[in-house]
Amino acid sequence: MNFLNKISYKNIACLFSCAIFFILTSCEEDLTKANGSKSKNFPSQIINNANIIQRDSGFISLKAKAPIIEKYELIDSPYIVAKKGINIEFFDKKKPKVPGKITAKYARIFEYKKFYEAKGDVRITTNEGQRFAMQSIYWDQRKNRIYTKDTVYVTMEDGSTLVGANGMTAKDDFSEYTFFNNSGDFSTKRLEEKKTPQ
Repeated sequence: MNFLNKISYKNIACLFSCAIFFILTSCEEDLTKANGSKSKNFPSQIINNANIIQRDSGFISLKAKAPIIEKYELIDSPYIVAKKGINIEFFDKKKPKVPGKITAKYARIFEYKKFYEAKGDVRITTNEGQRFAMQSIYWDQRKNRIYTKDTVYVTMEDGSTLVGANGMTAKDDFSEYTFFNNSGDFSTKRLEEKKTPQ
């Protein structure tokens, strides 16, 4: 009888320790899963008073300034964000001394996708002197296209104006562009007009 009691006590002790092990292991896994997604939601790099210069074969193609730039690299779609605004100068080899300019209150760059977005009082000045104003714009660098669905206000170098009520799409060098539901006081051979269906 004593022998059986000893065996049952040993079995109970063994079962109890196994149960504690599995409970602790499952809790640890749950905590890891719960904290895994949260731990990645922070910038891996922060640059204050950023002053970035981008070169292409020695030629300065872009200069960017921002009060703060944050780089998020530990997530599925890494990106760079300028939450307090950005000021960009972009250069064309044909007119290297006259840069185009972009300013916005917010910008985000998806480096791997080569996709850019700017929001909040977006202002673009081309090196030809055209000035564009809208609330948001998107640039797909792989397709060399920029577009927006916002109302676009354009002032040409001669002072004439245009309003694209339903946005625009354009080549990223502004050599061609299309405005949707436009109105204004100028005509140009480079402008391709397209009315949206009503």
